[in-house]
Amino acid sequence: MSKYRGPRLRIIRRIGKLPGLTRKIPRKLNPPGQHGASFSSKKLSQFNIRLREKQKLRYNYGVNERQLLNYIKKARKKKGSSGRLLLTFLEMRLDNISFRLGFARTIVAAKQLINHGHLLVNGKLVNIPSFLCKPKSILKVKNSFVSQNLVKRNIESLEELLIPQHLSLNKDNLEGKVIRAVHRKSISLVINELLVVEYYSRKL
Repeated sequence: MSKYRGPRLRIIRRIGKLPGLTRKIPRKLNPPGQHGASFSSKKLSQFNIRLREKQKLRYNYGVNERQLLNYIKKARKKKGSSGRLLLTFLEMRLDNISFRLGFARTIVAAKQLINHGHLLVNGKLVNIPSFLCKPKSILKVKNSFVSQNLVKRNIESLEELLIPQHLSLNKDNLEGKVIRAVHRKSISLVINELLVVEYYSRKL
């Protein structure tokens, strides 16, 4: 399954807050389903705990199982913590950078923004959400009324737009810049990335 099209608040109630999936806050706190209240009091198995952490990454960043597995393999080939590298790859995706800059309200909306050709990277049109940005990459909204108006409305609708330290935003020119690679403290998602690496260790 590449795209989740079901109720997003249902996922939030099941595995916790996912800023990239939705900004809505569920009214109910119990997990979804008829036995949600009783299920929340049960002790989770180690496998279930790792599975939930993996699902957090999938739903928050909007990647499918194959993409996430490829990122894991890529992280394991490089020197350093595989978990940190995995988060770095996901955070440096174009759709996530656009979301963190406020160009879109969610990562799901950012994917649509990119697919429809509203963004330029280093002066070139990029319509691939998974495109990996690098330090010194410059993101700019396409010079058209539709694109500019759409992004301006998105930025204005965000009451608290906190730009992480590895990014900078010029609201007047609708231009963002990647200053450096993302730092672990700048990642807004509450996640234990080591559990995700452990989940996939049996598959590699």
